[in-house]
Amino acid sequence: MSQPTNSAQPTNSAPRPRTTSTTPTRTTHDPSRTIRAPRGTTITAKSWQTEAPKRMLMNNLDPEVAERPEDLVVYGGTGRAARSWEAYDAIVRTLDELEDDETLLVQSGKPVGVLRTHEWAPRVLLANSNLVGDWANWEHFRELEAEGLMMYGQMTAGSWIYIATQGILQGTYETFGAVADKRFGGTLAGTLTVTAGCGGMGGAQPLSVTLNGGACLIIDVNESCLRRRRSKRYLDEVETDLDAALAKVLAAKAERRPLSVGLVGNAAEVLPALLDRPESAQVDIVTDQTSAHDPLSYLPVGVSLDDWHEEAAQDSEKFTLRAQESMAGHVRAMVEFQDRGAEVFDYGNSIRDEARTAGYDRAFAFPGFVPAYIRPLFCEGMGPFRWVALSGDPQDIAVTDAALKDLFPDNEHLHTWLDAANEFVEFEGLPARICWLGYKERHQAGLLFNRLVAEGKVSAPIVIGRDHLDSGSVASPYRETEEMADGSDAVADWPLLNALVNTSSGATWVSLHHGGGVGMGRSIHAGQVSVADGTDLAARKLERLLTNDPGMGVLRHVDAGYDRAREVAQERGAWVPSDPTLDQLRP
Repeated sequence: MSQPTNSAQPTNSAPRPRTTSTTPTRTTHDPSRTIRAPRGTTITAKSWQTEAPKRMLMNNLDPEVAERPEDLVVYGGTGRAARSWEAYDAIVRTLDELEDDETLLVQSGKPVGVLRTHEWAPRVLLANSNLVGDWANWEHFRELEAEGLMMYGQMTAGSWIYIATQGILQGTYETFGAVADKRFGGTLAGTLTVTAGCGGMGGAQPLSVTLNGGACLIIDVNESCLRRRRSKRYLDEVETDLDAALAKVLAAKAERRPLSVGLVGNAAEVLPALLDRPESAQVDIVTDQTSAHDPLSYLPVGVSLDDWHEEAAQDSEKFTLRAQESMAGHVRAMVEFQDRGAEVFDYGNSIRDEARTAGYDRAFAFPGFVPAYIRPLFCEGMGPFRWVALSGDPQDIAVTDAALKDLFPDNEHLHTWLDAANEFVEFEGLPARICWLGYKERHQAGLLFNRLVAEGKVSAPIVIGRDHLDSGSVASPYRETEEMADGSDAVADWPLLNALVNTSSGATWVSLHHGGGVGMGRSIHAGQVSVADGTDLAARKLERLLTNDPGMGVLRHVDAGYDRAREVAQERGAWVPSDPTLDQLRP
């Protein structure tokens, strides 16, 4: 195995011989498998607390949801739900047999044990892609992955709470709304956004722009990705010619009409070409959400779509260098758009650092989206709160939407989002919804949903989770924790504490991952999921969990010195022993 290149070599780091005689079969590609979560109220597990993680694992691999389900890949190029098909089958089999005082341990997509715990403990604990610091790089990870010892869990792929493109939609919508507020008078009407990457995450961009009133040109190398987003109404039109695409989006801009057009092409070529055209002056906003976090998932200039994966597999080091060189050209064009007056930001895929690695010295000339637009929300414990109807019945989501509007009658922004989601979002896999709620709000929603189950107003339990991209659950210096006020961008204690707190607060499953969103070596993040099954025990767990989890975001930002976080802590009763004014429970 390769050794870390940035430190002295440990004394016990010599490669060890592998024992292969007892290695189980490991299948990572099986096109014969089609997975779809069960619907209805008949369960095969011993309770809804274990039926729920099983259905959500299956939902991650539903062909409507996953990018390459035959490879167990959910999104983000290589983000998997399980390490192998044999591991997947073992997880499902175990969840069906698990008791309500037992906990399944999953190590990078492989079930490695069941332990007797208690009914408040999580039914599943997952750890994905975690490597010791000196070894936390793509090279070492890929060696382990090739030997069947690890998988890349991304954020919500390996934690079984991915809900397809809708899962990132509201966060993207919130971001473009913040751009509109900051620069364009509260609306994107009359503006043109140019971006790239229309896969499972980036595919939320065109609808997010049009919901904010703007025109959007989105570039992707894979026409099938664009067609898929169009079929789900996230994208309005697809073009293969730059002239035709520009004519459509510029006409929409002039008419202040929302419109999104997908262009088949490589952004590393299209963006520099666009700079040389007079239409470049009409570009108002530039961002990107290609799979730049993993150079093998970014198509370099000069490599065809058909040859992409073969060339990456044949010589990953050479392919990485070519991809980074193309990313440098891509980022250089983004910086030049900023120099000409466009609003330019990184949406969190690490493309700036890849461009810097390739030698482009202005790669960080534009900001990440969190310090630019989202951090004030994080200071309030705001973040992506998502829920899924385990019944499979869309009516259950309609009931929860209406109930949530009644719960927060004065939150016009929330009402606008829920109405837009109801009109424009087509469910993929199990019906689901997402909205942003904060500290001392999320637990109210959780208790509400539990009552709806108990009273029979929805037909089956509701799963409640969130993205790992949240206010207190991640350390990611190129994204969520970029430019923290106290310089604590890379302090990873916070997501570790978040996972420990959620494990102690009644979550049904808890996950702790490395590298999601921005790539190996660049992030540590935690996730939690709970089940509103209508029981009194679930209500007690939900109240505790959905108060403590977003509360971690407030505490994290209080500690970093944000005044708004201190205001929220004081208003909502957070106890911070290190701050004399917030040591509210001191005798």
